[in-house]
Formats: sequence, structure tokens, C-alpha cells
Amino acid sequence: MSALGKQTSGVIDVLVAAWNRADTIERAIRSALGEPEVDKVIVVDDASTDDTGRRAERLGAETNRVVVHRLQSNGGPSIARNKALELSSAPWVAILDGDDFFLPGRMGKLLSVADGFDFVADDVLQIEEALVGKSEPMAVLGEAVLGPSRLDFKTFVLGNVSRRSAHRRELGFLKPLVRRAFLDRHRLRYEVALRLGEDYAFYARSLALGALFLITPAYGYVSVARSNSLSGRHSKDDLERLRDIDLKLGVMANLSGEEERALRVHYRSVDAKVQWLAVIAAFKSRCFTRLAAPFFRSPEVSLFLALKLVEEARNRSGKLLMRRGLS
Repeated sequence: MSALGKQTSGVIDVLVAAWNRADTIERAIRSALGEPEVDKVIVVDDASTDDTGRRAERLGAETNRVVVHRLQSNGGPSIARNKALELSSAPWVAILDGDDFFLPGRMGKLLSVADGFDFVADDVLQIEEALVGKSEPMAVLGEAVLGPSRLDFKTFVLGNVSRRSAHRRELGFLKPLVRRAFLDRHRLRYEVALRLGEDYAFYARSLALGALFLITPAYGYVSVARSNSLSGRHSKDDLERLRDIDLKLGVMANLSGEEERALRVHYRSVDAKVQWLAVIAAFKSRCFTRLAAPFFRSPEVSLFLALKLVEEARNRSGKLLMRRGLS
């Protein structure tokens, strides 16, 4: 029984969308199985080309608490998570990436503060893969979350605007415990067109629909940083789809003027990255007629592009000087 006097054992399904995570999928699954509040761990293998699916199925043969579903073609995290939601039945669901893991006790701590909320997210702990088991992970938000506090739409959207010369601390990286009834009531699922920023779109839409979202200090979600992380690789199409989600959110009813302004700020921040890729493509193709257009998108985009060009010039100059010094 929890401190709230409610039964908490077996009330959470953990959803794991995994692609080519054979080296870490067992660690992820076992960390979730170690939580008594977890009913089932539902693994959707997104058409991996390695042993991810087989390793998950091997654990599934040991316990009826692991459900494994293999997709025939790679559809991205949104499609995989939607399939996991379809297969789940617990009153709460929690997201776990295939290369991450829970520390013992995380689920119980989240449930202990979940009364009255639809989403409960703790600060993410991050560590390099090579340091797992050798060093303590560091909180991503840190002092920005000193105690439990309610997260609103405006704060969330602005909390996903990347800042230059700062470590990535976007609120979209959070992995909350989610009340299933809220998702079903609003027919909420992940945007299938997104392979980047699917969490941002999911949480922002939920908040716009009135979700009560609690954010707490770190309770034990460990995000393992990798040089080959999918979240670190974006195509221009990926960024355009993420940017245009703000247009869809902007037409939702009941957004205040401040909330609409927050969306515009986020839109321009993502658009700046889109335009930078357009500038790079124009340079590579030597199509200089297309080079000027990105600079006229907005003053914010123009400044971003100018700073990126200066940064690129400095990097190239440094590499050239290094080559000359070694020659």
C-alpha cells in the first residue's frame, strides 16, 4: 500500500519502443521488471536489424510480465509507442527508451505524488554509456527543479527552445508517468509523422487539452548519452515536421495570447535550424540564388544564421591552422 492508502502494485505498463538496441534492451527491461508497481513491460521492436527482438523475447520466455511485438517495417518511435499503447491495459503507462533504465524505487516515488495529476515527470539523470556503473549520473535540469511543481503549457513550450552555448535541457526529454484515462478520454496518441520531437508534440498537446502535469526532482530515470543517438541526427524534413507541429497546436481552442506567443518563439527556434540546413544545401549545390532566402525569414533566424556562419568560419580556420602546424 502507498502512503496514500491505495494499492500500487501492478498498476503501470512500461512502454519500450526499441530499434537496434540489442546491447542495452535487457538492461532496460530488467530495470522495469524490478519495480513492483509495474504490471507489464511492453516492448515494440521497430524492425531492428540486430538481436533486439530476440533478446527481448528471451526475457519474455522467463516471465509473463514481458510482452514483445515486432513491427515488419521501421516506422519510428511514434508508431512503435502507439502500438505499445494499444497493447497496454494498466491505469498508468510509463515510457522507457531501449538504451535507458530505471533506478530502483522510481515508480513508487512517482506514484506517491501522482494523486490529482495526469502526467508526473521527474528530472532526467544523464550519463555516458562508458560511465554506467562507474560514475553517478547528473540531473539534466538540476536546480531548475528544486521541488514538485506544476508545469503549464507556456513554460513547457518555452522550455523546449534550445539556447546557444548551453547544454541541452529541453523539457521534451522528460519521461513521465501518464494516466491512461486522460489519453483515452482525449483520444491522444503520438504524431505518426514525427521521428523527431514526438515527445514535445505529445506533451504540448496534452497540456493544451488541460492535462495536469507535475514535474519533480530526479527519482531515477537514467538517460544514457550516446554519440550515435537518433535524437542527435535530424534531417531537414524531420525539423520541418517538428516546426509545423506548432502551427497545428496554434489552432487549438482556449490558448491564451501568451501561450500563442510561446509557440511562435518555439516555431522560430526550430525554423532557424531548418534554414541553416537550407543554407548548407545551397552551399553544397553551389546554388547561390537560394542562399539569400533563409536570411529573410525573420530577424531571429537571420541572427542565428549569421552566428552559425561565424562559428563555421572559425572552426574551418582552426582546422586549417592545425593542419599547417602539423605539416
